[in-house]
Amino acid sequence: MNCGESPETTGYNSRMNVPLLDLQAQYRPLRDEIIAAMTRVCDSQRFIMGPEVDGLEHELNALIGVKHSIAVSSGTDALLLALMALGIKAGDEVITPTYSFFATAGAVERVGARPVMVDIDPGTFNIDTTQAAAAITPRTKAIIPVHLFGLSADLDPIMAAADRAGVSVVEDAAQAIGSTYKSRAVGTIGAFGCFSFFPSKNLGAFGDAGLLVTNDDRLAKQARLLRTHGMEPKYYHHLVGANFRMDALQAAVLRVKAPHLGGWTQRRRANAARYLELFSAAGLSEVVRLPQVPSDRQHIFNQFVICTPERDALKKHLDAAGIGNEIYYPVPFHLQPCFAHLGYRRGQFPNAERAAAESLAIPVYGELSADQQEYVVSTVASFVQKNIGAVR
Repeated sequence: MNCGESPETTGYNSRMNVPLLDLQAQYRPLRDEIIAAMTRVCDSQRFIMGPEVDGLEHELNALIGVKHSIAVSSGTDALLLALMALGIKAGDEVITPTYSFFATAGAVERVGARPVMVDIDPGTFNIDTTQAAAAITPRTKAIIPVHLFGLSADLDPIMAAADRAGVSVVEDAAQAIGSTYKSRAVGTIGAFGCFSFFPSKNLGAFGDAGLLVTNDDRLAKQARLLRTHGMEPKYYHHLVGANFRMDALQAAVLRVKAPHLGGWTQRRRANAARYLELFSAAGLSEVVRLPQVPSDRQHIFNQFVICTPERDALKKHLDAAGIGNEIYYPVPFHLQPCFAHLGYRRGQFPNAERAAAESLAIPVYGELSADQQEYVVSTVASFVQKNIGAVR
């Protein structure tokens, strides 16, 4: 099918179902191995910490290329634990982009600090490095750049600004495991890197799970202590921490899946490249904004996000065609009701507000077929023809 034509004009009589993510397709080839790993945990009756978690941490050290991997209960808790380990508290400020998943700013608020929000770069959706540097004050204790959708933020200027001010950088790499910045793995460049293993991530568990990484021995020791209520040895508490432990069952599942991450990432990147070719061939690249990938970074495409001012209408069109899609994210932090007390106003961060109004993620998972991708692009083309303008 020529992707500049609509399904209705090319003999497609039935709607093709294209989910946003097909976890079953990833699970089926690994089912027996995963069931065996879970059975191993059940037979051991060791569900909290223990050899599965230890083994996963060791294996992820090698996979990510970092000195310390600390398995935790979620990506959100990885962020919270990082801030706690850095001693960030009430009265402190932490700079974040205003456009991301809520946990980025929510973790700052939870430790009592003030999230200081800045706009995003309109091309990459990541933190505006100039605004981040300008937002540093004597109260600033950390900057949290987010590697959104699987693409690294521009870290060199962030690290330089942080070094000049003597503040820490906590990388929110929840969506970016395997992504690189100038050939370095994201999450390994700042004081801490925070990853999520939520089931929809490129490396997903069977529930909530996350990871905190660092190359700093002292910070690793502090984070491990805080992960278990500040307890060492048992029932002797040196700090007020929390329960941030990863379940052994989740660790066992992740140990089966982690060796496949490289292959899954390659297939996602291949699908993203095919999308770029299909959108261009259909004449859509001039009317639909496509992902931009700077040459010094490797994108892992946790999401493939397109943008159009007609986003809401396009979403309805894709829904009707059986194509999964999602808005990431409809409301930037500075307009969220829970942050109204911070005093930000509509229009203050125009790039983030535009992204919130125009962005739409389409399927890009590794098992997606070429036919499915052609159907997605053809459906977008039919919408553009009817609502925006002619395409080739």
